[in-house]
Amino acid sequence: MSVIRVTNQNFKNEVLESSVPVLVDFYADWCGPCRMLRPSLDAIAAERSDVKVAAVNVDEEAELAIRYGIASIPCVILFKDGEAAEKSVGLVPKESLEALLN
Repeated sequence: MSVIRVTNQNFKNEVLESSVPVLVDFYADWCGPCRMLRPSLDAIAAERSDVKVAAVNVDEEAELAIRYGIASIPCVILFKDGEAAEKSVGLVPKESLEALLN
């Protein structure tokens, strides 16, 4: 599966009502560390069928960024059963993202 682009319109359906955990990347196109994190997220999306990986552009979806208290990017939040369960801020290795899932 590939990374799903999430907006305010589909956030509830894709993330909050998901039957599997969702790793949500809050990012911006201009953010260098965000671009460097993307290959790790793409790999997790391709390798794991037990999790969904989604991306929220904070410049285009400011309401979502505010709702989840995004102060620094990249910020990855793991949602389980519609609730934010774990959070990782900054550029981290793929193994750190995978640790959020375990």
